[in-house]
Parts: sequence; C-alpha cells; structure tokens
Amino acid sequence: MKISEFNTQYPSTQYLRQKAKKRIPKFAFEYLDGGCNEEINLRKNISDIQNIEFIPKYITQKKSVDLSCQLFDETYQAPFGIAPVGLQGLIWPKSCQILAHAAHHHNIPFMLSTVSTSDIETISKITQGKAWFQLYHPAEQQVTDDILHRAQIAGIKTLVLLSDVPSFGLRYKDIKNGLSMRPKISFYNFIQILKSPSWAWNTLMKGKPNFDLLKPYMPSHLSLKRLGEYMNNTFDGKLTPEKIKRIRNQWKGNLIVKGIASEHDIEKCIELGIDGVIVSNHGGRQIDAGESSFHSMLRLIRKYKNNILIMMDGGIRSGVDIARVLACGASFVFMGRPFMYGVGALGKNGGNHTISMFKKQLEQVMDQLGCDQVEHLPNFLKQDS
Repeated sequence: MKISEFNTQYPSTQYLRQKAKKRIPKFAFEYLDGGCNEEINLRKNISDIQNIEFIPKYITQKKSVDLSCQLFDETYQAPFGIAPVGLQGLIWPKSCQILAHAAHHHNIPFMLSTVSTSDIETISKITQGKAWFQLYHPAEQQVTDDILHRAQIAGIKTLVLLSDVPSFGLRYKDIKNGLSMRPKISFYNFIQILKSPSWAWNTLMKGKPNFDLLKPYMPSHLSLKRLGEYMNNTFDGKLTPEKIKRIRNQWKGNLIVKGIASEHDIEKCIELGIDGVIVSNHGGRQIDAGESSFHSMLRLIRKYKNNILIMMDGGIRSGVDIARVLACGASFVFMGRPFMYGVGALGKNGGNHTISMFKKQLEQVMDQLGCDQVEHLPNFLKQDS
C-alpha cells in the first residue's frame, strides 16, 4: 500500500463520515446518510453484522494474508466492490470518475447506476471495460434497448438488474429538504451551500451534477419541476419475470439481480438463468419494516448457496464487517455510503483512501485470526454467532 493513498487522520468510516458531514451541504449529506421512514432498518443493517464474532487461532504457522478473490472470470485484489449510488455528483463533484479511477487502480469492481452522474462510456474507458452497470428500468423498451447496446459497445461484461425500487421510498429528510420527486431548492438549501464553501467552489468549477447517462433521452433545459415529472414518467421500477427473460436473451455477459431478500425472488432468479444475486434492502432506503440485508443473506445462504452466486450489500462499515459477512457465506460484498463519505471528506483522494483503508482493516483482522485467504474465513466463525 502506498502511504500517500491512506490518510492517517481518517482511519475509519466514522472519521470519514464526520468530515463529510462538515464539508458538504446538509441536504446533500442527509440524502446520502438517511434511510426511509424512521430509519430502523438502516440501523439494523449495521448492528446485525456487528453481532458476529470470531475465534482466533494464534499458535499456527505464520502465513501471509492474501485478499484476492475470484468472481466470474476476474481475479480481484480484494473481495469487495463499490456499490451504485444515484446522484453521486451531488455529494462531491466528479465522484463517479474519482471512484472509478480508484477501483481500477486497486482492481476491484465499480458499479455505475443508471441515475448516477456519469455516462457508461466515460466509466468504461476509465476502468478499461471492467466496470459493472446497474440498470434502473426505463418505461420505454426502446430506451432500455439503447442503453444495453451502449453498455455492450462500451465493453461492459456484468449487468445488474435493480429489483427493490418498485416505488420510491418515503425518506422524510429528503422530503423536508426538497430532494424528493418533485425536487425543489429552498432558501435553506442556499444557506447550507454557503456554509460549505469547498463543496460550492468545486461544484461551480466542475459543473452541477446531471444525469449524464440519460442526457440523450431527456428534453433540454428541464426545470426542477419538469425534471421530477420526467423521472417519474421515464422509469418503471417494477422488475417482472418477462423483463428478466427479455434481458437474459439480449445480454450475453454476466447477469445479476440486486435487491433480493426472499426465497420467492431468488428461486425466480435461479429459474430464469441469472448468474448471481446481490442480497440487499437498498441500504435501508426502501422498506423500514423489513429485515436487515445480513439476516436475509443468512437465510438465503443456508438454502441456496450451492444453486447460485450470492453476494451482499448494506450495513458494511469496516474491513472487520467485510470479514464477518464473508465468513457467513457471502461470495463478495459491495459498499456504497462509505465510499461516498470518503469522497465527501477527501475529494479526489477519497476513493484511493477508502479502498486502502478497507484493505488494511481486512488484512489486519485476517492476520489476527490466523487466516491467510478469504475463503478460509468461515473456519474462524464462532458457531453460535
């Protein structure tokens, strides 16, 4: 690890979160940090993982720790990737590009969202075709077909279908801040911007965030009100078996479904020839009266581990958490908020720092346990965890 990549002033996600909260406007931070309704499931995502315990084995032969992980036909340097986040450029200008460069440098997957603030072509060029792409379903089939064609031409090999946004979650902080559909900018938003001069200056210099991927399909010069109407009319978040079948026939690369939380849905994925699933509750942003992603994963791992590749995101905040989730059976994990805290806190250095931080934390806990490879982590799990 290059020393320049790891800033010792921010050795954990919590330090990055605190710095980001001070550096970016309140409405942007609460958009990133918040969940839906009373945010119960947001908190459960974190706490349920942290209840898992290990038992170390100290009196063993010394072995060097290897974080590498094979997934599909790629060998990644670490068993984690960067999850898709909508409107990334709102948190910090050019966040997509910053994180894509960092992911490529460290050889881990970066997943681009349809509603993020960069286009497929730019991110694929940065990552040399190694980025993953998450499709948030346009209502018009012609738009879907064109986006998939663009992804294939750009060299994307792994397509992720979003399943857990049939409707927008009720996020009370976003509603209060004017960031729900329809969005509106209030006097209080401007006051918050004035209190965040570094964010304001960088946004002024690099341009306000836009849905760059969707620009070819959007009318020009949309007002905020018309933007909200456009987004509501353009997307149909309901993922049906028919949609999956059609895309499975079109897409020749890896096909993943993200947002799985039930036996019903994972069995449908297996039946329809999906290559893998990401167990997720959308970071606690969609349904508050559900279980944590981690508890969903535990239940599905027990039943379907040998039938389909199972990954997870939601609530992972450290390298120790990564080890916990992998030890419980996940093949790979993704994180969204921690990387956005990283760029919110450290700007262009945030991506490299946060990846380096997680690698350092994961390597330390594995070394402490006496575990030399990530696939051996289940051997150190306390059995009643």
